[in-house]
Amino acid sequence: MNAPAQIERAPLPAVFLGEVERLIPVERRFDDPLSTLAFGTDASFYRLIPKLVVRVESEAEVIALLKLAHAENVPVTFRAAGTSLSGQAISDSVLIVLGDNWNGREIRNGGEQIRLQPGVIGANANAVLAPFQRKIGPDPASINAAKIGGIVANNSSGMCCGTAQNTYKTLAGLRVVLADGTVVDSEDASSVAAFRRSHAALLDQLAELGRETRANSELAAKIRHKYRLKNTTGFSLNALVDYDEPLDILNHLMVGSEGTLG
Repeated sequence: MNAPAQIERAPLPAVFLGEVERLIPVERRFDDPLSTLAFGTDASFYRLIPKLVVRVESEAEVIALLKLAHAENVPVTFRAAGTSLSGQAISDSVLIVLGDNWNGREIRNGGEQIRLQPGVIGANANAVLAPFQRKIGPDPASINAAKIGGIVANNSSGMCCGTAQNTYKTLAGLRVVLADGTVVDSEDASSVAAFRRSHAALLDQLAELGRETRANSELAAKIRHKYRLKNTTGFSLNALVDYDEPLDILNHLMVGSEGTLG
């Protein structure tokens, strides 16, 4: 039998590559065959060989890369720890990998809340909460390796927390970079105000979508039933029936979106 034909993707645009070279130091860019092969797998059994791997160390770099990718129509995929079992941390285009400078954490109200950057490993978050007899809600089997960025992106839960203490249910706020490079921090009043001005149309559309969904009693009941069960398939459509504030809808749609929305 003939081997299946390999689909060849077009090379990355020269403009994109030139700007990436300007933005990211050479020691954090990988396009050699050995490196791209190594980054072509995660914890799943899938394989996609990226054309370029970029290790990012700041939010400014993420913003610049997303603006560039958006302008040049280049697909990008984000990777935290790569513990996914479903293949969402691999790419045959550009793979953006978290570096070592994403470990910020802030304990609030005696451990009632904790704000974490996406590179914090779940078990490390629990370690700093342990003196307060607290822990984060999600409890994935990979918690000793999985990072918060991936835990949120996958709406991780684990065997213990079910649907009551998963990422979706325990999210208090979110700072996100959208595909166009815009940053919105739901806990920063000035950031929210600026976002309401710059993305009013998006927020209006989300509000209207939520109203239409909640007004359709049959559809709303189906969504509520679907998400009473343990479910991380597809987008978190329950955000449309659980919230009427469009920024809350946006934040909770991000949970489980596997990097496709921001």
